[in-house]
Amino acid sequence: MTFRFGFQSTAADLHGVLNRVRAAEAAGFDIFQVGDHIGAEVSPLASLAAAAAVTERIRLGTLVLNNDLRHPVVLAQEVATLDHVCDGRLELGIGAGHSFTEYEAVGKPFDPPAIRKERLAESVRILRSLFDGRPTSDQGQHYALNSATVLRPKQEHLPILVGVNGKAALTRAAQLADIVAPTMLGRTLPDGQHHEVRWEAARLDETVSWIRDAANAAGRSVSLHALVQAVVVTEDRQREGKAIATQHGMALSDVLTTPFLCLGTHEEIADHLMRCRQRWGIEYYTVRVIEEFAPVMRHLRSA
Repeated sequence: MTFRFGFQSTAADLHGVLNRVRAAEAAGFDIFQVGDHIGAEVSPLASLAAAAAVTERIRLGTLVLNNDLRHPVVLAQEVATLDHVCDGRLELGIGAGHSFTEYEAVGKPFDPPAIRKERLAESVRILRSLFDGRPTSDQGQHYALNSATVLRPKQEHLPILVGVNGKAALTRAAQLADIVAPTMLGRTLPDGQHHEVRWEAARLDETVSWIRDAANAAGRSVSLHALVQAVVVTEDRQREGKAIATQHGMALSDVLTTPFLCLGTHEEIADHLMRCRQRWGIEYYTVRVIEEFAPVMRHLRSA
């Protein structure tokens, strides 16, 4: 398996997005990704269109769009058009939505997690059908379509990444998506953005097993993705790990093992990601720093 590395931009203005996508491409990242939040931020799809105009190689993606804010047919049309704009470099990342404060801001009901995840799965099924050029009729619980069609994407198969958590939702993702991104996060905290973490190694063992079993049962192969929540370059990996373990109430062994954290020297982080790939088969990682992580990519690509 070959590693893939993404950089997720957190820039709130277009100038920052363009500076970061240029830097990410120059540093050798495989994909440049943007999030999706209500507030004084640039539009994810519009900013990726602008990023396409100033880059040549790097792929472009969303990590992740909130499914509840877009009808899948309208989204499919927008994404397919954007794939033409960027000459077939697009990857669609989509999730069920989690920030109750953003739902409140737009006056939209914040349904229970199970309903939002069911709606996400229905949407992904529709998106895949539309991207593949099929007139799509669907009379599901959440969407009613009658021979809907959209523009075909530029690339023959536009990849879909689903970021979600929970056994049922991950099972559906493994049956529908190209890339499954288990979030391994728990309850949303009062700020509406941060979460409790569930980074125990044994829990991830079980989660990956669910995903693999569901994909195998469907006769499919999926890639696994991890969004790294912190990259800390340090000569004292144990010290940094202890501080994080105390902050989150975790065992130090889990902090030092989880693929959602990268702690240590560049060489130690590279070794850590190789161990994560060996244990869980995760070969696709996204980080939120460029300069600090670029040497890690060089170590892994020269290994």
